[in-house]
Amino acid sequence: MNVIMLFAIFFCLIMLSVPIGVALGSATAITIIFTSTLDPVILAQKAFTGLDSFTLLAIPFFMMAGNLMALGGIARRIVNFADLFVGRFTGGLSYVTVVGCMFFAAISGSGPATVSAMGSIMIPEMDKRGYGRDFATGLTAVAGTIGVIIPPSIPFVIYGVVSGASVGSMFIAGIVPGLLIGIALMIVCRIISKKRGYKGSENTKGNLLKAFLDSFWALLAPIIILGGIYTGLFTPTEAAVVATVYSLIIGIFVYKELNLEIIINSLKETANMNGYTGLALGFSMSFASYLAIERIPQQIANSLLSSVNSTWLLIALMMGVLLIVGCFIDNISSCLILTPVMLPIATQIGINPVHFGVMMTVALAIGFVTPPYGVNLFVAAGVSNVKIERISKAALPFLLAMFVCLILVAYVEPISMGLVQFMK
Repeated sequence: MNVIMLFAIFFCLIMLSVPIGVALGSATAITIIFTSTLDPVILAQKAFTGLDSFTLLAIPFFMMAGNLMALGGIARRIVNFADLFVGRFTGGLSYVTVVGCMFFAAISGSGPATVSAMGSIMIPEMDKRGYGRDFATGLTAVAGTIGVIIPPSIPFVIYGVVSGASVGSMFIAGIVPGLLIGIALMIVCRIISKKRGYKGSENTKGNLLKAFLDSFWALLAPIIILGGIYTGLFTPTEAAVVATVYSLIIGIFVYKELNLEIIINSLKETANMNGYTGLALGFSMSFASYLAIERIPQQIANSLLSSVNSTWLLIALMMGVLLIVGCFIDNISSCLILTPVMLPIATQIGINPVHFGVMMTVALAIGFVTPPYGVNLFVAAGVSNVKIERISKAALPFLLAMFVCLILVAYVEPISMGLVQFMK
């Protein structure tokens, strides 16, 4: 009865467009009051203790770093450098878009931020070169999902806090899947570009040394951030602070494209987003604690395990649920809701928590480009002024490539865990 009431209230509130944090907190409080002997004050206690985490400081700092790098000239210089290497091939600008998203992903940790930064540069350029605005926008929307897979990744930080998995291990585990998705998207770009006759860029014969020197500080950003984490020089949280300070210094003193107004607007945007995330995260901890006290995840796990004997089928069922939920709820909220329920099932069938975190993130990342939620679609539409319906249609081949990558990540564990085990 308590399980039915909890999820019924929660989904009713979601359908009424109540903010995810309020929906989680309200559903948990009402269920505790009417079906449990627990003191409702536990709701506030668990929310407070859940937010009392050093690791969570990484989220606002990575958000801030992504905003500053997009507005401070770093993103544009990464694109210019990538253009010299892959821009001359058939469909070259589409490759540049994917490679640019991969580089920016290694800085921002955010899918929508990656779409906004790359889209504002690449969509007009691809349209001018005859690629078609629909194709350019659809590709950018899907390629932006790499922002939450290649480290640093904000959803990886969230999952690490909720599940107890090492955020550092999550970052390492995301490298190969992120590269795999990037390569898959470029293969689709190649096929479509050859079919439609999309030409490479004509401006790729410039001075390589000059382009390298101009983009040197931009290219150094992911090396400093990821290198510092993997060498143990600083933690993921400290890396987020380093990324923010680095972005400020380069944007103000080297590229001289940041001013006080841009910095203040970035701070406001980061504060708004972090407030939304913090509210959801705090009450998700209360939600998860109530589930654990009532042993609801174990009951669900036992029920599934007793009725489904195949590990492969269980993985498929979990991925199906994640894909469906990702269509309606954002990545972070989905992770907060589903991790306490699904992780016990995954661990009971022998899936490493780090591997499951990567599977979950890739599956939910597809939701960035699937209506009705599809935040990347809305960001890309805002940048390009193309209707959502047309973007969705153009994005279908790239979504198929991502789905194939999801299957590989889910069923071939070494794709995500091989590098983690190698670096131990």
